[in-house]
Amino acid sequence: MRDGLEDMLAAEPARPTLTYPFDQGPGPGEAIDIAHGVKWLRMPLGGALAFINVWAVEDGDGWAIVDTGMGGPDTMQAWRSAFAGPLAGRKVSRVFVTHMHPDHIGMAGWLTRKFQCRLWISRLEFLMCRSLAADTGREAPADALTFYKAAGWDEDALETYRTRFGGFGRALHALPDSFQRLSDGDEVRIGDHLWRVVVGSGHSPEHACLYCPDLNVVISGDQVLPKISSNVSVFPTEPEGDPLTDWLTSLARIRTKIPDEVLVLPAHNDPFFGLHARIDHLIGGHERGLSRLRELIARPQRAVDVFPVLFRRKIDENLLGMATGEGLAHLNCLIARGQAVRERDENGVDWYRAAA
Repeated sequence: MRDGLEDMLAAEPARPTLTYPFDQGPGPGEAIDIAHGVKWLRMPLGGALAFINVWAVEDGDGWAIVDTGMGGPDTMQAWRSAFAGPLAGRKVSRVFVTHMHPDHIGMAGWLTRKFQCRLWISRLEFLMCRSLAADTGREAPADALTFYKAAGWDEDALETYRTRFGGFGRALHALPDSFQRLSDGDEVRIGDHLWRVVVGSGHSPEHACLYCPDLNVVISGDQVLPKISSNVSVFPTEPEGDPLTDWLTSLARIRTKIPDEVLVLPAHNDPFFGLHARIDHLIGGHERGLSRLRELIARPQRAVDVFPVLFRRKIDENLLGMATGEGLAHLNCLIARGQAVRERDENGVDWYRAAA
């Protein structure tokens, strides 16, 4: 599962200048000290993103791990190398997961069982992950096929979806059967420092960022990334959802909860300074995308017709699902703002047009 596409179209104000204090990231089996008691590691993903950043925080005589990598033998070997190398001599005390996507939670079951420790995660993320994992082995449901047909998918795309359906759970080691809940505003002591939970939504339902004022760092997961815009999608399980409004609102709120001078530790790309400028650019990019979309739907369009005004790259079959979800998120946001209407034709396809 990809976590995002490049920022919105190139014909926009320049991306803000962010500061990257590290010349390079850790290699396989290596770790870089980010702050007192905080280490930066990378787990392999393959594909365009190549890796995910994960974090080890000193927790008494152990390590609290934040995010875990995709489930599978390559990540398992990477963790074994870390435990034989930079993390040697200490057990894992706890596993924190920012959100439920497989590249973040995929190895949580393996780690918690290996070290007999607890998973810490927000409730909605845990329950949603279990729900999606339960689809493994099922046939694609009729509701989902109706949803994507309405978005304008042709029969070939629907057939590919049928073939790939249920893949979410294949990227996970079996989840633990219990967890410790993280809620917005919680303060959790990890080792010598308090970490504050700041929840966002839109990319996932209850994404937990971890902010440590003492160390002046925030582990942002996928909520704020420096070089890509986190995927914000509508899915067949909630076809009328408005995750883009949730995400924009969350970003604006995070801007008030976390100071600009923090070092941001994102899940992808490198740690950076410039949180508020990045948030402003992300919000502005989506607002500009919404403006372009309003102009496009002066004449009725399907969801699959809106990609050129939202994305830089050509959308192939591997990106079709994510691009469709994000296109629908923008369209549903316009509907919620009273700026668009949707009508379904006799073939079951939805057409979107600007509201009068």
